[in-house]
Amino acid sequence: MEINTTKTNDWTVVAVSGRLDTTSAAEFDSKLQEVMAAGDNRLILDLSRLEYVSSAGLRSVIAAAKAAASRGGRLSCCGLSGVVKKVFDVSGFTTLLPVFESLDDALAK
Repeated sequence: MEINTTKTNDWTVVAVSGRLDTTSAAEFDSKLQEVMAAGDNRLILDLSRLEYVSSAGLRSVIAAAKAAASRGGRLSCCGLSGVVKKVFDVSGFTTLLPVFESLDDALAK
């Protein structure tokens, strides 16, 4: 898994590629905690290059969303496709979190 962060307007975009699973969830959690500890609580997860997400990865995403909300921020997701989109749909995460087709759409909201 690879994680890159960039600042765009008032948002921190966290681009995740590879696999978000049991092996990589701790790294993902740590990175998002680091980002929020720096005061960045308006987050967009760009998942357009994510190939796979497991239940451990989903737990990490929802934990990050709760942490952002508790700090007065918000976590949105964008770029879901393939298996990742299917897992988010089946698990109901697309109804729990703001999900956008593209990064541009997420930044516009």
